[in-house]
Amino acid sequence: MMMMSRSATSAARSVFGHVGPRYISTGGAASGAGVLRGYVRGGAGACVGDSAARGSEKIVVTWMRFPARNASTVALGEKQQPEEEEKVQSGSNGGAAAGGGGDKDSKAIASYWGVEPPKITKEDDLQKHHAPVTFLDKLAYWTVKSLRLPTDIFFQRRYGCRAMMLETVAAVPGMVGGMLLHCKSLRRFEHSGGWIKTLLDEAENERMHLMTFMEVSQPRWYERALVFTVQGVFFNAYFLAYLVSPKLAHRVVGYLEEEAIHSYTEFLKELDKGNIENVPAPAIAIDYWRLPKNSTLRDVVMVVRADEAHHRDVNHFASDIHYQGRELKEAPAPIGYH
Repeated sequence: MMMMSRSATSAARSVFGHVGPRYISTGGAASGAGVLRGYVRGGAGACVGDSAARGSEKIVVTWMRFPARNASTVALGEKQQPEEEEKVQSGSNGGAAAGGGGDKDSKAIASYWGVEPPKITKEDDLQKHHAPVTFLDKLAYWTVKSLRLPTDIFFQRRYGCRAMMLETVAAVPGMVGGMLLHCKSLRRFEHSGGWIKTLLDEAENERMHLMTFMEVSQPRWYERALVFTVQGVFFNAYFLAYLVSPKLAHRVVGYLEEEAIHSYTEFLKELDKGNIENVPAPAIAIDYWRLPKNSTLRDVVMVVRADEAHHRDVNHFASDIHYQGRELKEAPAPIGYH
């Protein structure tokens, strides 16, 4: 019996020796992290910390889990205790202002664009607009407005082709932002709070918009050539902008999405007037958005516009977080929409 006990102790020491430094801590859990606490008896606990545990001595073992967003405190043999979650406060305007007093960690995110994961729906308010107040806001706003003029001249009222071409650019910001956050997470050995997934999901959603409109309108040769030029310039410009000022980059995308909502609203008006044929929805759209089989192009434009409204809210919200001097990981990422 003694031999078996010693063998079990030796095996436990080996396992905990490898995983202990990464997943186990004897100290209290860091603020904002979930913990799972229990007691380890005998030899297995001897590998945790510097002091050895013998016989019936108890060692409190703390497993570090995902950051505060999904964390909870549970004690083995005890009742589950609810954790106080940081709530995202919604302001009455588009400005970015910090919540009540206290230290930086206790501040709430105040934002007109406050998007909380449990409350995300596709019934987005299409009239939302972030009034530019700061210099960077105005720079972002007028940059987007200046880009709209040549677009209107080039595409005029060809909204199907316009949507297809603009989605080749719209899918870039989410990929760039997600990529940079991904690299940052690897460098710092830390979680992103779900924002990597959120931004990459946005990029994939915009790409699916493109794949859908490709079924409705085929690009001409010079439009394909234009994509190479515009995408190359925009990718590098947005990459540099995100490195220099993430709050400016996200604000630009927020305003771009506002313009996208306007464009799709005009698209719907043309469909309703009969100027554009309301053809059956492409199979890829029915599959991706899980639309009824008898859906039409109008139904597709409606769900695409709802997607753009969600992207607008997410990016304005992200910019507000940066304006408060905080990092994205400090606020819950709106996961689960797409």
